[in-house]
Amino acid sequence: MPTRSYCLIALLAAWLLAGCGDGVWNNPYRGGDAGANILYSAFAERPKHFDPVQAYSENEYAFIGNIYQPPLQYHYLKRPYELIPYAASDMPKPLYLDAQGNALPEDAPADRVAFSEYVIRIRPGIRYQPHPAFAVDAAGKPVYADLTRERLRGVHTISDFRQQGTRELVAADYVHQIKRLAHPRLHSPILGLMADYIVGLKELAATLQKAAKALPSGAFVDLAPHALEGARVVDRYTYAVRVKGKYPQFLYWLAMPFFSPVPPEVERFYGQPGMAEKNITLDWFPVGTGPYMLTVNNPNRQMVLERNPHYQGAVYPAEGAPDDAEAGRLKDAGNALPFIDKVVFSLEKEQIPYWNKFLQGYFDTSGISSDTFDQAVQFSGQGDVTLSEEMQARGIRLQTSTATSVFYMGFNLLDPAVGGYTEQARKLRQAITIAIDQEEYISIFRNGRGLPAHGPIPPGIFGYREGADGINPHVYDWVEGKPRRKSIEAAKQLLTEAGFPNGRDAKSGQPLLINLDTSQTGPAAKAMLDWYVKQFDKIGVQLVVRATDYNRFQDKLRNGSVQMYFLGWNADYPDPENFMFLLHGPQSKVKIAGENASNYANPEYDKLFDQMKHMPNSPERQVIVDRMVDILRADVPWVWSWFPKDYTLRHGWLYNSKPNKMAHNTLQYLRIDAARRAELRHAWNRPNVWPVILILLIVALSFIPAIQAFRRRERATATQAHATHVAAEAKP
Repeated sequence: MPTRSYCLIALLAAWLLAGCGDGVWNNPYRGGDAGANILYSAFAERPKHFDPVQAYSENEYAFIGNIYQPPLQYHYLKRPYELIPYAASDMPKPLYLDAQGNALPEDAPADRVAFSEYVIRIRPGIRYQPHPAFAVDAAGKPVYADLTRERLRGVHTISDFRQQGTRELVAADYVHQIKRLAHPRLHSPILGLMADYIVGLKELAATLQKAAKALPSGAFVDLAPHALEGARVVDRYTYAVRVKGKYPQFLYWLAMPFFSPVPPEVERFYGQPGMAEKNITLDWFPVGTGPYMLTVNNPNRQMVLERNPHYQGAVYPAEGAPDDAEAGRLKDAGNALPFIDKVVFSLEKEQIPYWNKFLQGYFDTSGISSDTFDQAVQFSGQGDVTLSEEMQARGIRLQTSTATSVFYMGFNLLDPAVGGYTEQARKLRQAITIAIDQEEYISIFRNGRGLPAHGPIPPGIFGYREGADGINPHVYDWVEGKPRRKSIEAAKQLLTEAGFPNGRDAKSGQPLLINLDTSQTGPAAKAMLDWYVKQFDKIGVQLVVRATDYNRFQDKLRNGSVQMYFLGWNADYPDPENFMFLLHGPQSKVKIAGENASNYANPEYDKLFDQMKHMPNSPERQVIVDRMVDILRADVPWVWSWFPKDYTLRHGWLYNSKPNKMAHNTLQYLRIDAARRAELRHAWNRPNVWPVILILLIVALSFIPAIQAFRRRERATATQAHATHVAAEAKP
């Protein structure tokens, strides 16, 4: 074989080896960002709303919670959850007023309080992110006012406006946002609730509805001429909100994006003709004073948050829960926030590719799906959850947290079979509650990720009791320092006392049939529902599952044509009132389409609820909550099911991570070691090119005989041609 051929093959192999020296072939991001101060995360579903008056979903709050700045926030580390100032300079305290507007003492009974007024003071110096709505010319006039469709030609996104500006946050921006709750074209999901509390909001909604109808279709609705009695500007940095009666939970709402500031000029900017047609709206391009701003909005591929250059004054907390110092979560105390310059969210609809990228180091955190649970987590002999050896070898950390949520199977108390308040009816429901083994359910269908519920209040919420004081004595016994579910024999005895020995009516002998309505379908749901059928069968009761679509299921709940049903509830705010109201009589689903789908009504419980909901957290409030929970346990309007437990994985280069189920602005607290991440990415993703080189060499060598044959044929042809030429020249 000629030397040239060997040289070519050697050069090819050397090129392949050089190409895999320091590079990473499978990197989904730009190579220049390898060591950058960027957090990488993912999203699976396109957010629908970025306008804080409309957004109300978890996937939307993941973005806007880090963009907008409501007056209050939740302490990042402390548990139970604690409200602290955010844009506000201090925590507002309500001023109680009677019907004539006279001030009342702080301990005034709720029936004397006609209004509560919250005076909120904003810290001076807070500034908005750069945005064209704030751009002004030399005379101080807006650059992009009075835009026409002609001027918008060639403009397709917010970045096409070259000039940007900023201005200071003022109290009037918060008042403007509260008025926007009543905007006739925005359809805020909390308008109905807030209209019952904020003075004049219901009337403002009616006024704005009439004003909008008088305008041409799509014309800008100016809120400036319309005052709201319950929200007024006191001075540049102070505003006041007046609500009806005593409503201490209003402070929690002040930590939600609904009450974030929206400047009037931003709404006017987006309200100009032609903007909506180009999808240049506040619902798509948010404007805030928070730590980050949305710079890339491509929900089909990637969303990017970048540091707001005008955000300042926030520092990492110096105190937290008892275990935070030991976990190293106080090392950054006092340092300026945010730590991370950019957050890149990539669209990942499928769990397996997302999981693989996490293992490769291309996502900094990950949840654990059922498909990957065994790969990530293992249980010790004592039942403790630990990481698998593979995860530990990669320096991955496991964080667990109990969600501020409850899932339950409810009884319809209006139903003649499972409802009612007689002793026999209660014993029937208690027997069913004992028979449904929640511990087994959590183990089979949740991979152990949950806690059995003993009442409606989840851990982390005021009123929740732990240990022996927290068990449901109608379903559990306290044995050797742990709750133990009562036996099936105890459940059968209760069923007999209820008039259904062995699951049959003691009078007629007919088997007891109970219908369970659900909107859950599919193979996974079938396995779960079959399991429930077996639970009822343990006490001789026949469960009939009636699966239907979600809308039909909701109709059945509204008209009370269910016997049993599945539902769950996620906390709007960390207060027992937000869970106990689910069983408040006046909130009956059948009567007023409220959230009390069991249509439960107990006069003592309702009276205590009206007393408890106005109280601040205190030992006195705890006593009332305890009594309310005792009533519920005895009446059994729900099968107390489970509280979900979340498992989160994070790489060792991510610091200060702590699950917070109520806060939405948590990205600013995270810190990464980008250099360590780049080093491990390279180590974990170094391509194994020897098989490729070997294949190429085999392929190259396989061509050698053909090349040699070709060269021989060429030489033979050339020799023959030369001989012919010589012979021709030799002829006379």
